[in-house]
Amino acid sequence: MTSLADIRSTFLNYYGRQDHEVVASSPLVPRNDPTLMFTNSGMVQFKNLFTGLENRDYQRATSAQKCVRAGGKHNDLDNVGYTARHHTFFEMLGNFSFGDYFKDDAIAFAWELLTRDFGLNKDKLLVTVYHTDDEAAEIWKKVGGFGDDRIIRIPTDDNFWRMGPTGPCGPCTEIFYDHGDHIWGGPPGSAEEDGDRFIEIWNLVFMQNEQFEDGTMRPLDMQSIDTGMGLERIGALLQGKHDNYDTDLMRALIEASAHATSSDPDGPGKVHHRVIADHLRATSFLIAEGVLPSNEGRGYVLRRIMRRAMRHAHQLGAADPLMHRLVPALVQEMGAAYPELGQGKALIEETLKNEEVRFRQTLDRGLKLLDDELAQLPDDADLPGETAFKLYDTYGFPLDLTQDALREKGRVVNTDGFDSAMAAQKAKARAAWSGSGEQADASVWFDIADKSGTTDFLGYETLNAEGQIAAVIVDGAPADTGTGAVQIVLNQTPFYAESGGQVGDAGTLKTETGTVRITDTKKVAGVFIHIGDVTTGEIRRGQAAVLVVDADRRADIQANHSATHLLNEALRDTLGDHIAQRGSLNAPDRLRFDFSHQKAVEAYELAAVERAVNAMIRQNTTVETRIMTPDDARALGAQALFGEKYGDEVRVVSMGRKPGSGKGVDGQTYSLELCGGTHVNRLGQIGAFVLLGDSASSAGVRRIEALTGQAALDHLRGQDAALAQAAAVLKVPAADVASRVKALMDERKALANEVAQLRRDLAMGGGSSAESESEVVNGIPFIGQVMAGVSGKDLPALIDQFKDRAGSGVVLLIADAGGKAAVAAGVTSDLTDRVSAVDVLRAAVAELGGKGGGGRPDMAQGGGASIDNAAAALAAARSILEGKV
Repeated sequence: MTSLADIRSTFLNYYGRQDHEVVASSPLVPRNDPTLMFTNSGMVQFKNLFTGLENRDYQRATSAQKCVRAGGKHNDLDNVGYTARHHTFFEMLGNFSFGDYFKDDAIAFAWELLTRDFGLNKDKLLVTVYHTDDEAAEIWKKVGGFGDDRIIRIPTDDNFWRMGPTGPCGPCTEIFYDHGDHIWGGPPGSAEEDGDRFIEIWNLVFMQNEQFEDGTMRPLDMQSIDTGMGLERIGALLQGKHDNYDTDLMRALIEASAHATSSDPDGPGKVHHRVIADHLRATSFLIAEGVLPSNEGRGYVLRRIMRRAMRHAHQLGAADPLMHRLVPALVQEMGAAYPELGQGKALIEETLKNEEVRFRQTLDRGLKLLDDELAQLPDDADLPGETAFKLYDTYGFPLDLTQDALREKGRVVNTDGFDSAMAAQKAKARAAWSGSGEQADASVWFDIADKSGTTDFLGYETLNAEGQIAAVIVDGAPADTGTGAVQIVLNQTPFYAESGGQVGDAGTLKTETGTVRITDTKKVAGVFIHIGDVTTGEIRRGQAAVLVVDADRRADIQANHSATHLLNEALRDTLGDHIAQRGSLNAPDRLRFDFSHQKAVEAYELAAVERAVNAMIRQNTTVETRIMTPDDARALGAQALFGEKYGDEVRVVSMGRKPGSGKGVDGQTYSLELCGGTHVNRLGQIGAFVLLGDSASSAGVRRIEALTGQAALDHLRGQDAALAQAAAVLKVPAADVASRVKALMDERKALANEVAQLRRDLAMGGGSSAESESEVVNGIPFIGQVMAGVSGKDLPALIDQFKDRAGSGVVLLIADAGGKAAVAAGVTSDLTDRVSAVDVLRAAVAELGGKGGGGRPDMAQGGGASIDNAAAALAAARSILEGKV
């Protein structure tokens, strides 16, 4: 029997021989089509080649593309397990031409592969063409020898493909296989076309026109080919089956499910096994790509698929979690073609197990509530939407899961009531936010979230992606276009929004009409706000945008963030378990970490912390991320970081292994923390870690600042250069710089004291004066001097010396302080009841352009703007003594 793996390789090898580049499957989360939740066809990764926005070094390509259809307009979830050919996950085989070959070769290649390499009976094949595509019909007659009876002309859009309302488009030709008249159904276009006799196996799209807004078309300059053939469909046909679930790959997964549940794969639980087999593929591939269960966006779709499979496992009677035990069977079947399954096996198993454990805790209660509610309703009544919403909000049942459970009972949900209950909850959340004192413009972001949904974050896996602009905010209000300073919301983004101490990303955003320099990214109500400036043109709401995160800046931020986790653990090891984070900053140029501690960290303790962090960096172990509930994470020993808000699931980041332990498993992991931020892949990417010092942040809280990577090396080089320069100046070895500097400082201090004393001695021995050295004013001895070569700080000591020399009197000294005036006044103790030094000082200072001044009755100091009016200042002092104020 030809296996699906053989069919996949036969297809790719055939087109490889026809000079096609064999291109690996692109991710399930599309990076270049913001309109899609998941990649749903082979052409998605080549979209920009078809439109001419991108060029590669090949014009022909072939691929086996993994696809998911379980959300948005391509949603097959409800039918999976109940039909022969519906899947959430499937593989699309395709060949593509970007302006190279066209209809002739595309049809000839397909015919040769099907009839020669795959060995299909030519008489069982028939085709459809668009009703005006005479060219394709004539090629089929020539290549396949078809008569008009086996070339069916279809006048509808079923045979005319469009990329969107405008842009590339063109007719299709579809290849069908006739399974025989023993199966009910008619050919395409007939009244019985929905039957299973004639099955489409391949669709060839001739991308030959460009459509404009007015509905007109013109031929494309680059006419191209895009084909798609479902591996599961062609596999069933080549294996002689009429049901995709009977192929070797799907059958292996079904039998693994049956074995794990000790049940018959073809018995009463047949549908359950089919659902589990299909959903195992979809969930495992999504988790391998970093999509994790949540209540929004892609994570919500993943959760729906997971919980739908888990409910079917429950119905099979599985007493323990089942899905994670089937992952090895999937890896065995598909791991060779898709190595990401093997690489992500541990994460896939753990995520599936944790979700199923958690879901089983609520499943019985939820189903009991559902049964109780149904028992109170008439047999033909819909389930109230409020009840379905309670199942979703309280028990974690997605609406689709409730609908699936009701389907088996012949019942439906009142979806209008569900939508009303959801809207009421959002209104409540909005009111709670408004009452929390947050920014006043938060209502703008809630309106955007209600209308367009929250933003999907792609930045754990990529720094480049496309997004669709959901809103443009200019001057705090929504706008259709934007120039200058703008705030932009998209449906998906690789830009990390500021959270948990990690600063927001920066980078560029480009559309067909403009370029934006993104300087920061924030988040409100699940909406990512890209803050920036339009540098060229303008941007418009609804446009597709190419998003590029500043990779170097993000790498520096991640290095600092990962180092912060290591620092936290090193502090706990060094200072004690009382250490708890009280704030952090992870910026591109530095990190800052605040923690509870009652005293300064000693130098030897800082050195020990720095050594411990660098030891972990040198380990260069992989940084691992797991998803679990907050309670499970804390039970494992993970620390919750200060300032982060946690939902139903958390990312648990583990780093390093404890000294002396083996592999970094639970119990031996060095750092284990709850964190939603981004991190390095391996600890060695941090490079180096340098502490800058410890300081007080607030009462009982210390602050450490540090550098990593190139910034740390630059800091160390700067210190080395400064030390070398000092050593050269001092003419001593670098090791002797400290002792030499201390000796020089001691020497300088002694000389400074000596010079100060000499200045004072010189001043006392005959410094210049504007007046005579001593005079009597109103019976009071008065000494007024303008001092040369004396600093302001010398004046108090000189005042005391003049007072001692005079025995009784008032002294006013004025010194030149770099163009300004330094002033001091003194009064001997026998005169302070008659004269205040403060009054004398202020009178003098006023003449010197100064204000105020102060001190005690016996000593006061002040300053003036200029020494030019020194004579007037001395005269003002005399007037105080004369009582002429």
